[in-house]
Amino acid sequence: MDCLFCKIAKKEIKSNILYEDEDIMAFLDIDQKISGHTLVIPKKHVTDYMELNNEIETKMFDVAKKLQPTLMTNLGKTACTLSMNYGDAQIIKHVHLHILPHLFHENSSLTEEEVMQKIKGED
Repeated sequence: MDCLFCKIAKKEIKSNILYEDEDIMAFLDIDQKISGHTLVIPKKHVTDYMELNNEIETKMFDVAKKLQPTLMTNLGKTACTLSMNYGDAQIIKHVHLHILPHLFHENSSLTEEEVMQKIKGED
């Protein structure tokens, strides 16, 4: 399979991982138009939301709940949006949940590495 997110889940492609367990991985989007833009994916390939089982869906949102406060606090944000695209709106055909801190209030000037430093409290 030639899926970008499957390759990230298998660590064939480097990413800034914020969370990982046996089923789920969360990592920074490589294109940080919104500082802290994080993607939460199932490690097992699932093409879209309609194929997602309830257990994995719940785990994805639990991970978002776990990461959201850290992202908001460490990046100085006061709002956050969760989003999941479907169908033609999916650029990568592997289901993923977007965590978008302060979506409507910012265009990021930070790089992915700078965002990672802030999340880790290394700024």
